[in-house]
Amino acid sequence: GNAAKLKIYGLFKQANTGPCNIPKPGGFNFVAKAKYDAWKGLGDMTQDQAKEEYISFVAELAGADEPAPAAAASADSAAVEGLDVSTEDGVFTIRLNRPDKFNALTWKMYTGIGELLNSAAEDPSVKVAVLTGTGKWYCSGNDLSNFTKNMPPGGPQEMASNGQKVLNDFCDAMIKFPKPLIAAVNGPAIGIPVTTLGLCDLVYCTDYATFKTPFVSLGQSPEGCSSYVFPRTFGFAKANEMLLTERQITAQEACDGGLVTRIFSKDRFRDEVDKVAKHMAALPPQSMRISKSLIRHEMNEKLLEVNARECEILRERWLSDECMTAIMNFLNRKK
Repeated sequence: GNAAKLKIYGLFKQANTGPCNIPKPGGFNFVAKAKYDAWKGLGDMTQDQAKEEYISFVAELAGADEPAPAAAASADSAAVEGLDVSTEDGVFTIRLNRPDKFNALTWKMYTGIGELLNSAAEDPSVKVAVLTGTGKWYCSGNDLSNFTKNMPPGGPQEMASNGQKVLNDFCDAMIKFPKPLIAAVNGPAIGIPVTTLGLCDLVYCTDYATFKTPFVSLGQSPEGCSSYVFPRTFGFAKANEMLLTERQITAQEACDGGLVTRIFSKDRFRDEVDKVAKHMAALPPQSMRISKSLIRHEMNEKLLEVNARECEILRERWLSDECMTAIMNFLNRKK
């Protein structure tokens, strides 16, 4: 409820800023007064004490079954929960497999996908890679419990820094992948599975797929290089409509705008994507790599720069009051 949300807010501010150092709101600004009282009420509690209480309280609210990201951790990508991996006829497929969670991405999945792509880049048996989902959804984006479960010892600051590195490495792996990368969008997509489509070479979707990027309402900002790719794909007006107004677009709109290569009906989707992937896998591999390099070379340097900048801004946003409020609202809905 509201009491829990205010307690989280107060502990978050105390852990990151120290004792309350702002004037008491006046007038009838009841929300601001409630936040002020929650922070002021912690008195001279040290930042370390506030950090410990914050971690304990958030873990109690959200549960603790998904580890927080570790900047230097190396995942066993072949056995990451939520990912199914297969190779057939030179086609390497990474399938998101959390249908009960709409294939939302955990920190382990981010790291696992990046490591799988890096490994596939060096594997001569892999000619083409495909990203797809299980069930009715392609991917519902970032699992917001990434920010609430098993907070690391360094608290929100460490969580944000580790999350920045995980996301940066994930997108870098897609940008640097030297072989054809196909996105097979089998259903609705929200957030990062939408923004990273511009990092893929071919994008196929079902006729009922939808695309949405709700960053602003979550107190966050664009990622996946979408701040650079989307205006150059859709044009600034349409890109702004997606990234700033959060308008959801249809498969046909995504195809007309250049984000999607082709649309297939649900009953033909898997067969058509397999056909394209296997055709590409049968072509001369060196010619394929050289051709992709020529197409992507100049853009990739820019994309790596944009990705680093977006991830740094996201780290700052994750530590902001606006983002904290969005996470508190999420926790309240979960309760």
